[in-house]
Amino acid sequence: MSAEATRRIRPVTDRDSAAWWERVRAGELTVQRCDSCGTRRFPARAYCHRCRTAGWSWEAVEPAGRIESWIVSHQPFLPGVREPYVVVMVRPAGAPECVMYGNWRGAEPPHTGQRAEAVFVRVDDELTLIDWRPAD
Repeated sequence: MSAEATRRIRPVTDRDSAAWWERVRAGELTVQRCDSCGTRRFPARAYCHRCRTAGWSWEAVEPAGRIESWIVSHQPFLPGVREPYVVVMVRPAGAPECVMYGNWRGAEPPHTGQRAEAVFVRVDDELTLIDWRPAD
């Protein structure tokens, strides 16, 4: 997605995700970890989906994972967005029960199980996004 398109449509932070976006802006990939049962979760939520408790902490995870799935978008949703573009679903290595999405920055199409690493893309002073590229 182009920088111009990202400036037009920005992720909306909420009570649960604001701290995650701050960590991404600092170049850190994190997930929530339940203080009661240890379940890791993403996206951020107020309560654990396993044990229903509200206590949790942020846990840094390696900015790497494996491709679970992907789509090739041919639909120009926003002016300035070049299509087609690839969006990947990645299972982080340090939290395989979670999935994260982002644009693919590989020269070749991704494949299931492929190792990928996070790319922190600074859009401006307030917004950094996570894309993914093939791991060496």
